[in-house]
Amino acid sequence: MGEFIKVIEKAIADLRNGKFVLIHDSKDREDETDFIISAEFISPESIKMMRKDGGGLIFLMISHVIAKKFSLPFLTDLYDKIQDEYQILKSLIANDIPYDAKSSFSLYINHRDTFTGITDIDRSLTIKEFSLLSKKVKNSGKNEAMKMIGEKFRSPGHVPICISSNNLLSDRFGHTELAVSLLKMADLTPVGSGCEIMGDNGKALSKKEAMNYAKEKNLTYLEGKEIIEAWKKWLK
Repeated sequence: MGEFIKVIEKAIADLRNGKFVLIHDSKDREDETDFIISAEFISPESIKMMRKDGGGLIFLMISHVIAKKFSLPFLTDLYDKIQDEYQILKSLIANDIPYDAKSSFSLYINHRDTFTGITDIDRSLTIKEFSLLSKKVKNSGKNEAMKMIGEKFRSPGHVPICISSNNLLSDRFGHTELAVSLLKMADLTPVGSGCEIMGDNGKALSKKEAMNYAKEKNLTYLEGKEIIEAWKKWLK
């Protein structure tokens, strides 16, 4: 129990200090390890590290509350509403995800001050500014929040947004929920950035290799079950 508390406290301290933590979800889910960082601390160097050492998709992870504030939809819900007009969406329905019941993806965005949106500088700007805006509109109404996001961002873009489930870590246990829960426990804006860590064999980096990487880089490595246990205690 002591070691469990220490690793959670270390992860929280690292997030507050703008460092990455590594989170492995579960061998029964994706069985992948992701880079996770508080989006407010993102930098071009952070993007470069995820791009080079991670190699997966660099994305935003946000709480359900923030998504509702900005009226951001789940893409699957959006597709359901427009599939009669765009019937290709009926053929592409995501009803066979082997590790999940529903995709957490929402819109893809670029900040309006970006050029192509894909460079390290552009993506860090988009991610950081989204986090700062999320904090700024905390006490704003929905219409004002929508106006502000429209002034700052455009879509489609190069940074995908994933929305956590409304009931954190009770009905979905993905990296989005794990990251948002950890950020909330750290008393940070529940907006994170992440990237899956890929291996050189065409698959995700193995758990053992991910743990070795974390040790080499002096990064905290967490299991999803550790975050779930800490979250339950935090809610009491």
